[in-house]
Amino acid sequence: MFITLLAMAAASASTPALSPADRIAAFKAAGFVRKGAIWKLCDDPGTASYAPGEIETARDLNGDGRLEAIIVESSSFCYGNTGMGYVLVSKQADGKWRKMTEGTGMVDVLKTKGLGNWPDLLIGGPGFCFPVVRWNGKGYAQHRFEYEGKPCKPRR
Repeated sequence: MFITLLAMAAASASTPALSPADRIAAFKAAGFVRKGAIWKLCDDPGTASYAPGEIETARDLNGDGRLEAIIVESSSFCYGNTGMGYVLVSKQADGKWRKMTEGTGMVDVLKTKGLGNWPDLLIGGPGFCFPVVRWNGKGYAQHRFEYEGKPCKPRR
């Protein structure tokens, strides 16, 4: 988990900046509410594990020429042992942002694709066999499980 957090910090440092208006619109489309200087989605009462919403990734994920953003928030109070939640939002042709998917876990954008050239998303968390969701034209849905790029079967 520590390595994953370091990788996320490095990714954040290299993420292209959104305009202030796009940042606000992306957070709002994701369901976050601004509280002072931070963006908040979950109702964490101020635990030590809480870290406010931040845009982890901002880039064109599906090749349509418009940005997508993955917004993350940390809190074991809200997200259990995984400790992190995510929301993927996409800028639409009309300039508005749309929520594409959300959940608990750490998102890894894969090279494999679903409909419309949308990338598969590996949803990481505790354990060694992770769900991969794929865009089916209407939403992201469970597609397979993998670990280090190889198929696996989760323990029940």
